[in-house]
Amino acid sequence: MVNETRAALVEYGLSLPPLVMVFELNPKTLTRSRSVTVETGNLPGSRGGYGFLLPTETARASQGVTPQVESFDITVLLDATDRMDSGDPIASSLGVQPEIDTLRSMAEPKVQGPGGVQLLASLGGGEPRAFERDRHASVLLFLWGLQVLPVFLTSLRVQQQAHLPSLMPYRAEATLTLQVIESENPFYQVETLRQTALAAVNAASTIAGSLNLSFGVSF
Repeated sequence: MVNETRAALVEYGLSLPPLVMVFELNPKTLTRSRSVTVETGNLPGSRGGYGFLLPTETARASQGVTPQVESFDITVLLDATDRMDSGDPIASSLGVQPEIDTLRSMAEPKVQGPGGVQLLASLGGGEPRAFERDRHASVLLFLWGLQVLPVFLTSLRVQQQAHLPSLMPYRAEATLTLQVIESENPFYQVETLRQTALAAVNAASTIAGSLNLSFGVSF
């Protein structure tokens, strides 16, 4: 049996319409990735990083090295079969089209209207006002397990797999790429503290285990 957990994407802001997507996330479909760009030139002794000897000199070794932003790739199965079987009128008539349109709306540009309310840029009519001219991406919160991460939805691909007689899809697979917003915001600061704390727990556990193996002492 595949273990699944509930996850959600929530648009962070005053939005019309409000955008919330709750789904079953199979952890096996989630991939986290981060890369590092190394540009240290071709000077003798500096290829791949500058020289260092002491731990206090490692900052010099990493000159020209830039960590890239972390991203997630997830695959989500959208399936209205159970809701259709239980007589849900929305699922029976629209299948998973509302979920697909929610994801599409999260990926579409927004404009800021009166009172700071975000609107889909495509809903704007006529000549935009001055404060509505700048389009921007949605800031989303990715809630999964212990984590609440601020992200941008940078890629969305939906493959429809089964349809109602009206051609509305009732089963589809969505592949999402989420880029973490690693800036001064409360969500990422909390995530950094959580990550640091659990890394410290891992280090303490590893050291205790090594001492136990070396000296036969239980901690």
